[in-house]
Amino acid sequence: MVQTKLAKALLSPFSLLYGLGVSFRNWTYRRGLQKSISFSVPVISVGNLSVGGAGKTPHIEYLIRGLDPYLEIATLSRGYRRKTKGYLHVRPNMNAEQVGDEPLQFARKFPEVLVTVAEERAFAIPKIMAQKPSTQLVLLDDAYQHRSVKPGLNILLTEFDRPFTRDYLLPSGRLREWRSGYTRADIIIVSKCPKELDRAAADQLIEEINPLPHQRVFFTYYDYAAPYYMLDHRYRLKTEEDVSLLLISGIARTDYLLEHLRRESPHVQTLDYEDHHYFDRRDLANLQLRFKEMPGKHKAIITTEKDAMRLELHRQYIAKEKLPIFVLPLAVRFHFEEGPDFDTLVRDYLLEFKA
Repeated sequence: MVQTKLAKALLSPFSLLYGLGVSFRNWTYRRGLQKSISFSVPVISVGNLSVGGAGKTPHIEYLIRGLDPYLEIATLSRGYRRKTKGYLHVRPNMNAEQVGDEPLQFARKFPEVLVTVAEERAFAIPKIMAQKPSTQLVLLDDAYQHRSVKPGLNILLTEFDRPFTRDYLLPSGRLREWRSGYTRADIIIVSKCPKELDRAAADQLIEEINPLPHQRVFFTYYDYAAPYYMLDHRYRLKTEEDVSLLLISGIARTDYLLEHLRRESPHVQTLDYEDHHYFDRRDLANLQLRFKEMPGKHKAIITTEKDAMRLELHRQYIAKEKLPIFVLPLAVRFHFEEGPDFDTLVRDYLLEFKA
């Protein structure tokens, strides 16, 4: 704790310089020196104030599942850490190095949706409309700080255990901009909540966030399903008390995931890597060794859907070595039965836009 406070104190001058740069950039947009472009198609942005880990991907999937039966949807992401440049249409037969792990996940799970990646969102949306003129909604992934596009509906995510109200600017904290940036949001979602959440605790956090009159705050949690075998989705893993689990992950934070796994099995080990890490053969060899060293007869390897997109680059090796890697799917659920209220807000925006 003392070391953490000392590190924050030492880094605070750099955070101030960073914050001044962010403030100047936002000022140029407020004064019209830089333009935020609006489009003739509805645009919903899903983002956060902090660096990674708030659950943007599952919440975009929630929107797709709810709206895809009624609308022609396109998603637009940067394609973080991909090895290509420019605008690309993401197809299911591509790999994570070409398009990024999260866009590839969208394309695999929702093949009927136009999934795209591009560094410059403002230039990519016209390309989406030219490629698919019937598009009725564009979902922007991780675009809260990309002010060049003015979304019609701005959804801000913040984690229950680490809300932006208790965080600090980079590099002493995880915030990409000042806490006051939350005022640009139309909807605030507190993500990764405990499965059992007391209304009083939720109200206390709402008071801490201090939403503006037009803002609505929602609380969500993850509902995990049975893990499926990475190389053949037909096979599911039944987690029981005598099954030992080895989690391999390259995501921003594993706390929430580990809490779930430890409820399923008392024997959980981890292999953690940085967010969006591209696994190499040494990582796979280490995984294999760690798995062999695990005690017990019944054991399995667990990973996330996002990590599976990058692990699949080593599909032949995994098949050859018969590594039992199972992928843990999840879905977003709303607390206090407020999912329909959230859906209504989204529909109202779309109806107002159409009118």
